[in-house]
Amino acid sequence: MIRVSGISVPLDFDFSRLEELCEAKFRIDRSRLKNVRLSKKSVDARRKSDVHFIISLDIEASGEEKLLKSLKNAVRTEKYEYTIEKAVSSERPVIVGFGPAGMFAALVLAIAGARPIVLERGMDVDSRCKAVEEFQKSGLLDTECNVQFGEGGAGTFSDGKLTTGIKDKRIGWVLERLVEFGAPEEILYLAKPHIGTDKLREVVKQLRERVILLGGEVRFGARFCGFRSENGSISGAVYTDSDGEHTIQANHIILATGHSARDVFELLYNEKITLSQKNFAVGVRIEHLRTDIDKAMYGEFAGHPALKAADYKLAVHLPNGRALYTFCMCPGGEVVAASSEEGRLAVNGMSCFARDAENSNSALLVNVNTEDFDSPHPLAGMYFQRELEEKAYAAGGYDYSAPVISVGDFLSGTLTDKPGRVKPSYRPSVKIARPESYLPDFICESLKLGIPEMGKKIKGFDSPEALLTGIESRSSSPVRIDRDKELQSVSLKGLFPCGEGAGYAGGIVSAAVDGMKCAEAVIKLMNIKGGFYEDKRN
Repeated sequence: MIRVSGISVPLDFDFSRLEELCEAKFRIDRSRLKNVRLSKKSVDARRKSDVHFIISLDIEASGEEKLLKSLKNAVRTEKYEYTIEKAVSSERPVIVGFGPAGMFAALVLAIAGARPIVLERGMDVDSRCKAVEEFQKSGLLDTECNVQFGEGGAGTFSDGKLTTGIKDKRIGWVLERLVEFGAPEEILYLAKPHIGTDKLREVVKQLRERVILLGGEVRFGARFCGFRSENGSISGAVYTDSDGEHTIQANHIILATGHSARDVFELLYNEKITLSQKNFAVGVRIEHLRTDIDKAMYGEFAGHPALKAADYKLAVHLPNGRALYTFCMCPGGEVVAASSEEGRLAVNGMSCFARDAENSNSALLVNVNTEDFDSPHPLAGMYFQRELEEKAYAAGGYDYSAPVISVGDFLSGTLTDKPGRVKPSYRPSVKIARPESYLPDFICESLKLGIPEMGKKIKGFDSPEALLTGIESRSSSPVRIDRDKELQSVSLKGLFPCGEGAGYAGGIVSAAVDGMKCAEAVIKLMNIKGGFYEDKRN
């Protein structure tokens, strides 16, 4: 198979006519073609007068060696076949958390025949949607089931973005499974694929059903509260549910609890599991009208039926030594209430598949270094986050209203009573407040320096009517759970810190891949050591 890259096609190109394209552009007789498949598609909007698609094609044809020599930007490629070793042990490994890392760890283990048991503190996705909607309506927070906790993890209430900076052959398998469970097929070839919150909810349910069909088990409302160990190795997991405390005996636990399970970080610290500080970022969400961003990015082509809502990615290095960058951009989306603790406020971004909401938003983040914590404590970054979230909660009026301000007011030092053209999308409510009331000086300074610079890159980005909503504090974990080359905790054999919460991933795809790696490591050790299973319900 040959992959040809860098092919330009107009926005109105008919993608059902790829064979005709090969015949016309590469002079390949159609009788030689066995299969032509779109492998990548992206928008080239560098020149606003000529917005078009750039595509890559995977071509199977007779005489490929000769064809390979005649084509520019062509390489030979082979499809990666992911294989899963069968588990021969009778042990049932435990997975704590059912976000992207936990879901794909569970899927791999289930396919291997290991019959994993998943403990998820939140509820199934349907119950979780009800809890999130209730919070957005009334401000009544369920600390166990919210945007952070529950089936699918924090990613379920995001944009379902699947872009990643890692290079790993497992990525293709992850995307294929997502399509198998209901994601749109276009995620297999779009340069910036996304599923959308609405479709992702169905995908996670189908994945769960597959895990169960293969012998796995998912226990919702099951909060991990400890572990048992013998001679420096895991011997069991302890959790609580509505019936009390229970113990599952197991040699292996994959800990995939996400970056907001702060009680788990404290539990591990108290149990003397080695933890490390890590850098992360803090800031706000910036909202613009979707039509304004589309116009800025696509020019006269804005609104073309072949183009979806425009996205962007920006970064600027500042004279104060900091960096300001956008993250988790949600075209045609909303700012969502992402709190998970009483008296602490956090926000995130979310889009449905259509990306057709009135506003587009993105996190606007400033790097926070371990030196900023002013403490050697391994949980200092988590405490730093908590302190800022408490200040944001106070700035919003102590009822989970989010503090908002226009870019114009923020940069000029004024305070207007009401927003302008850009209306806040956050629910349950908002309150006008200056970021200085909840963000450190170095973050506010960086925002003031950086927003105008970003306005030079995207026209209107620094519009006075753009809206800033705080606080975006959960972009990544502030803690790393140290692990060795076998992916086990350096402190406790059989404990596998996994995914974004453990400090080893930065999004849905990278977390899923890390979950797969941990599952592979567990299968390998299970088959070497053997194991057992016992479930004690007290």
